[in-house]
Amino acid sequence: MMNWQETLTVFQRLRELQAKERPAVLATVIAIKGSAYRRPGAKLLIEDDGTLLGNVSGGCLEQDVRERSLALLECGKGEVVHYETSGDEDALWGMGLGCVGEVDILLQPTRTWSAVLIDEALGLLQGSSTLTITQSLPPEPSILAIQRAEEGQVTGLTEKAFTERLDPPPTLLVFGGGDDALPMVQQAHGLGMRVCVVDHRPAYVGEGRFPPGVKQVERRPEAGLEGLPVGRDVYAVLKTHAFTIDQKWLHQLLESEVAYIGLLGPGKRRDELLADVDRPDLSRVFGPAGRDLGGEGPPLVGASILAE
Repeated sequence: MMNWQETLTVFQRLRELQAKERPAVLATVIAIKGSAYRRPGAKLLIEDDGTLLGNVSGGCLEQDVRERSLALLECGKGEVVHYETSGDEDALWGMGLGCVGEVDILLQPTRTWSAVLIDEALGLLQGSSTLTITQSLPPEPSILAIQRAEEGQVTGLTEKAFTERLDPPPTLLVFGGGDDALPMVQQAHGLGMRVCVVDHRPAYVGEGRFPPGVKQVERRPEAGLEGLPVGRDVYAVLKTHAFTIDQKWLHQLLESEVAYIGLLGPGKRRDELLADVDRPDLSRVFGPAGRDLGGEGPPLVGASILAE
C-alpha cells in the first residue's frame, strides 16, 4: 500500500525535475536479510541539490545514500550498495545502528529515463491494475520498465534486474466530511490508502479541506453511486450524522461490492438503520464501527476504524 503511493509521489516529482532538466538519482531497496525498516521496493529520490523524497530506512542510511548519489550524478553510472546494520559498533561507520540486518540498495541515475516513459508510468499508477516495475542492475545501462503485471509475477531479484510487484491500494470511501472525519481521512491518506469523501453539504467538500490527492464529491443519496469507487477493494464508512441520509447510502452500498460498511453510533442506531433491510448476510456491516482501543475523540475513533 505504502509502496504504491510512495512510487506515485516519487515519479510525480521526477517528472517535474525532468521538465526543468534537473538530474536525480533513484535509490531502491532491492534485497534485505534479517531485520530491516523497509522492504524491497522502498524508494528514495535524491535531487541534484540534495533534497530527499521518500525513505529506504528508518533514517540511519539516508545520509550515506544521499552522499553516494550526489557523487554518482557526476559519472552518471549506477551502483548497488550493501549495508550491514549489525549491533557491532564498528560494523557501519562506527555508528552501531543495531538493526541486525543487511540491506542492498540500488542507486540509479535517472537522466536516461524518457519523459514519455515516466508519463506512461504515472498513468498506470493512477489506475487500478497490478503493476511491475523493472530496473536494470549495474553494470548494465540504466533501464526502467513499468507495465501491468502478468499472473503470478512477484517482487524478485536476478543477476541483471530487480522487479517489483505493486498492488493498487484499497480505497476508503467516507460519507460525511464533517470535522470528525478529518483525522480519519488524514490517517488513511498517510497510510497510503486512496480516499474519497462524499457529502451533500458544499462546505464539507471544499477546496483545501482535505489533503491533496483526496477525492471530494458533493452529492446527495438520490444521485446514486455512479462514478464512485464501490468495488471489492473499497471500505465505506457512513458518518453524515443524518439518519435518513446514512440509511439511503447504506441501502445502496448493500447492493454494491464494497468489502466493508462501517456505521458510526451505538448498536441501537445500527439496528434502526437496518430495520427495513431484508438480507440474509450482513457480514460486511460493522456497527459500531471500529476496534475498541480504549480511547475517545475523532482521532482515536478514526484510528479504531482503520484498525478494523
